Amino acid sequence: MKTTDVIVVGAGPVGLMLAGELRLGGADVAVYDRLPAPTEESRALGFNRRTAESLDQRGLLPRLGAFRWGPMGHFGGVRFDLGLLDEDHSGVLGLSQTRTEQALGAWLDELGVPVRRAHEVSALRETADGVVVSLTGPDGHRDEAARYVVGCDGAGSTVRALAGIPATGWEPTRGMYTAEITGVTPRPRPIGERLPGGRMVVCTPLGEGRCRVVVHDPDLPARPEPGALTFTEVADAWRRLTGESIHGARCLWLWASGNSSALAQEYRRGRVLLAGDAAHEIPPLAAWGLSAGLQDAANLGWKLAATVRGRAPEGLLDTYHAERHPVGRQLIRDARAAAKLYLGDEAMDPVREVVGELLAHKDAAEQVAGVVSGLGIRYDLAKGDHPLLGRRMPPGTALTLADGAGVRVAELLRTGRGLLLTTHDADARVARAADGLADRVEVVTGAWATAPGAPLDAVLVRPDGYVAWTSPGTADDLAEALERWFGAGRAPQSAGRGTPAAPLVKE
Repeated sequence: MKTTDVIVVGAGPVGLMLAGELRLGGADVAVYDRLPAPTEESRALGFNRRTAESLDQRGLLPRLGAFRWGPMGHFGGVRFDLGLLDEDHSGVLGLSQTRTEQALGAWLDELGVPVRRAHEVSALRETADGVVVSLTGPDGHRDEAARYVVGCDGAGSTVRALAGIPATGWEPTRGMYTAEITGVTPRPRPIGERLPGGRMVVCTPLGEGRCRVVVHDPDLPARPEPGALTFTEVADAWRRLTGESIHGARCLWLWASGNSSALAQEYRRGRVLLAGDAAHEIPPLAAWGLSAGLQDAANLGWKLAATVRGRAPEGLLDTYHAERHPVGRQLIRDARAAAKLYLGDEAMDPVREVVGELLAHKDAAEQVAGVVSGLGIRYDLAKGDHPLLGRRMPPGTALTLADGAGVRVAELLRTGRGLLLTTHDADARVARAADGLADRVEVVTGAWATAPGAPLDAVLVRPDGYVAWTSPGTADDLAEALERWFGAGRAPQSAGRGTPAAPLVKE
């Protein structure tokens, strides 16, 4: 039986993104999905700023076609002005999940990653050096061997259940109806129109005569029966709440859901890992779940690829749970809080007023915007006081190279390798610290064309775009940081602790 490095279960955006990241890192990967074809349902209509940056780092953002950036922010329907902030936190709007999947699927085609549909996982069996996955497909039952398996198969994940990974759950308290329609154009209500009794309707124009309508009503079933909803029920509920009739519309797809949430207690158990909704089921709200899932993929992909290729340092794969599990826990908490504001009845009005007053202040808006946009994430990557340490390197930061050409950091991350960036103010020993790691870390020198903020002579950026070491501002030695994240090369010369680094030539 041939052994694949990684089997990814689930061909939604998270599974596709993860497979691309793995292949970029040199792993042999295959994707399996139970559906015979991609779904036409687009439950998410965009994603947050950090997710857009991650796609930009891989050159994927232009593939998505036309979309718009959201100029205003809101938390649970309480608006705040993104113009208050020093950095742009606006997210991607008006982009269907279908288009995102198409772009990611085309990327996988170019990378040579197979996506095998109409295959359902029925069992997992862990062996001494891998996992045997039992699949039922068009040709019957068969077993496939992999060194690792990642469940990206959504809420109620089969992979999670078969691996015996428990999840902490929050029971649903109310339901919602969603339908995408054409032929009838209700009045737009893109952020939602609040109605008495904790009810709300949303109408989002999608272009080409299409729109999405959503009905939030405490009287709807919190645990809807799968496949039982009809468009007549949606149209009846819409007319009851708005007085408008959409009965004459053509329904493209519809969905009934509750507001349950769940968090897997482990994102990794042995050779089985979880990402996306399989790891954290977040109540439907502003594509938070999709954004978090794509960030899981960006975090996990390079680490798992390094592991299967035999170049990962000890414990690298465990940092996936350590970094992403707290993010999932916080997002579920924040989404539940935002939903209370968004859908609560009139008793929540005083709370909305107070939150609105707070969000008029820059510091409070910065904190909330960081949650919604994903730009507020800070991982514990090293000891030091540089403001970028543990945060993402602003992808718009640019260098002017020796030949006069300008290049953005996001463009330098296209290869999926780490980056050691230095300037002409840096110490000569930094370049030599990366000797022996050319297959894992690209070394680039230049002058800052766009300043990254606080003084920075040299910086080590992980493949997912997060800053693992700076000079000045990091107490850890550069050689230690390189080995921690990229493994051992040939013995490097220490650049010292937080000392500046040297000019080097782009390799």
